[in-house]
Amino acid sequence: MPEHQVVKGGRNIYGVPVGLLMLEARYPRVPGDAGNAATWPYPVLYRVVRGASPERVVRRLETDDLLEPFATAAEELERTGVDLVTTSCGFLVLFQAAIQARLGVPFVSSSLLQVPWLERTLPPGRRIGILTIERTSLTERHLRAAGIGPDIPIGVVGMEEVGGYFNRTIIEDAAELDVDRCREEHRAATRLLLERHPDLGAIVLECTNMPPYADDIREISGLPVFDLLTAVGWITSGVRRDRFMSEGTASR
Repeated sequence: MPEHQVVKGGRNIYGVPVGLLMLEARYPRVPGDAGNAATWPYPVLYRVVRGASPERVVRRLETDDLLEPFATAAEELERTGVDLVTTSCGFLVLFQAAIQARLGVPFVSSSLLQVPWLERTLPPGRRIGILTIERTSLTERHLRAAGIGPDIPIGVVGMEEVGGYFNRTIIEDAAELDVDRCREEHRAATRLLLERHPDLGAIVLECTNMPPYADDIREISGLPVFDLLTAVGWITSGVRRDRFMSEGTASR
């Protein structure tokens, strides 16, 4: 290493750009799921938040006392040395402001944070479609926490509306997952979303267990599909830039 390059210590781990707060769950994490390390194109450091079951986070987060365990785990990940902290459930958007205030690195609580930005990139008259693990649990408070105000047109379909197998498997934390059955339900949910809202311009997947089926959703809809992976990839590309030119003088 050249003498003028000085690197200071202080971190526990180096070269891990993303820290991920995990729910305490046993259901299988297939490739594409945020909880499967093979999903990511770079190293990810996981931290399980004990007691944070899928049912508590999806259905009881507004009244449950889980903020402090998640915030403490996020601070631990930052001290370890990650460049960004994210989560394994889009409903944690309720904690976006509180946890971000305690961190010195970016915090991406939910894929839903992309909705306001995406809406401004669409042609006039187009809306954002949201596929969520459970429509009845996704409240106005969640939407506002993501910056989705009444001026942003959206359409929402929950997985409980198209059979409910995927919904039950995740929320009830089943030990087995029928991937083909989940794929068919995501395709059905996409069709229902298009039927209800033919003016869609893009689709955002709230649930971090949905990216394995993103290509099916894109195939059915013909629309761009966004999820936690695209949100984290966007932030990571900003904090870890590639050098485009070597040192020296460029010439024509």
